[in-house]
Amino acid sequence: MQRYPRDMTGYGRHQPKANWPGGAKIAVQIVLNYEEGGENNILHGDAASEAFLSEITGAQPWPGMRHWNMETIYEYGSRAGFWRVRDVLGDLPVTVYGVATALARAPEQLAEMKRAGWEIASHGLKWVEHKDMDPEDERAQIREAIRLHTEVVGTPPRGWYTGRCSLNTIPLAAEEGDFAYIADSYADDLPYWMRTGGKDQLIVPYTMDCNDMRFGIQAGFTDGAQFEGFLKDSFDQLYAEGVAGAPKMLSIGLHCRIAGRPGRAIALKRALDHMAAHEGVWFATREAIADHWAAEHPKPQTVRPSEMSKEDFVAAYGGIFEHSPWIAEGAHGLELGPTHDCAAGVHNALARIFRTASDDQRLGVLTAHPDLAGKLAAAGRLTAESTAEQAGAGLDMLTDAERATFTDLNTRYTDKHGFPFIIAVKDNTKASILDAFRRRIDNDRATEFAEACRQVERIAELRLNEKFGA
Repeated sequence: MQRYPRDMTGYGRHQPKANWPGGAKIAVQIVLNYEEGGENNILHGDAASEAFLSEITGAQPWPGMRHWNMETIYEYGSRAGFWRVRDVLGDLPVTVYGVATALARAPEQLAEMKRAGWEIASHGLKWVEHKDMDPEDERAQIREAIRLHTEVVGTPPRGWYTGRCSLNTIPLAAEEGDFAYIADSYADDLPYWMRTGGKDQLIVPYTMDCNDMRFGIQAGFTDGAQFEGFLKDSFDQLYAEGVAGAPKMLSIGLHCRIAGRPGRAIALKRALDHMAAHEGVWFATREAIADHWAAEHPKPQTVRPSEMSKEDFVAAYGGIFEHSPWIAEGAHGLELGPTHDCAAGVHNALARIFRTASDDQRLGVLTAHPDLAGKLAAAGRLTAESTAEQAGAGLDMLTDAERATFTDLNTRYTDKHGFPFIIAVKDNTKASILDAFRRRIDNDRATEFAEACRQVERIAELRLNEKFGA
């Protein structure tokens, strides 16, 4: 059994209603990354100096050596940048991604964060790369980060963001921490639930585009106006979507040593003033967003199709294609994953098995369908799905003349083509069904076989939409 772990679907066209407090059109979430004093440095027991996110283009680690220029750039963030950003942000709610060892070296800055009422989430133990870290070593670092954070801050973190993460980060963090949210994702504009670490974990995705880190990469911002313009454009688009009835979340990522530089701080202020001038803007911490989302959209209670046993999958979906459980059996063996845990996903898997079956197998599916308003319907021997579908089009309340017409058309059609007339009843009325019957009855068999197969797939799609509430 193959399973593909990535969710390529998400909410898609079925966006949940955010229902932000006060009917807000957008939630704006500001993150201040506090990393200064937690970066790579041989003083911290690391093998080399830092080389990431600084003013030094193309910086490289210096093995076994301190890098004075790099160190003082980071020190600017703690000494000057933090305080400038603090003044720009004013009374706005803010989430701090605090590297535990950096917070331990920043008592005055930490005191100011607490005075401001900011949420202080965990940004890991050290601001280092995790991609090649042994899973048990990373687990130990997560535990130590939580312990040290709690010791330094006074309370355990309710949010987690590693940033320079590994494939193991999210499941390990979900296992080790009782987190209201994990932010190591860039996959959506809204929070979402993820099955990981043996439980349903709320993910509140972060950003790399509305992020001052783009001043530190070659393909990024070169002046404050670009940063300001991008933040405003992102806000305006999401605000318009909110006005249209689909509110989202805008994440803004800041770093003390980057946004705290004068020419960037003033651009940030202009962008935030632009946002604050709009009605219906909810500035919130990530913790507040997570708590709101968990209350409005609790973790899913249903079993996901991609996690079902073969027996349970067939029991749930074996009747979607009329009396043909072999289709569900085949679909269960495909490369399913989270992206298939929806009506469209299950339908695609089932349809793939049906489409690649032999003509005789597909004919068996067609002949399993009952005649419309035929003898089985009169005898009450249809499946529950077929009974409801035919009743929805009024085929259970025919006059004697109408029943005679359907009986005649059924007989002629089946005699000619070798299978019953099939149409997605839910897409039609009694009148349009009769029109299609009369129009299609004279088609050649190959044309009708292809059309009947399309209709079978459509019937399956409609049944799955109803089953999933889509």
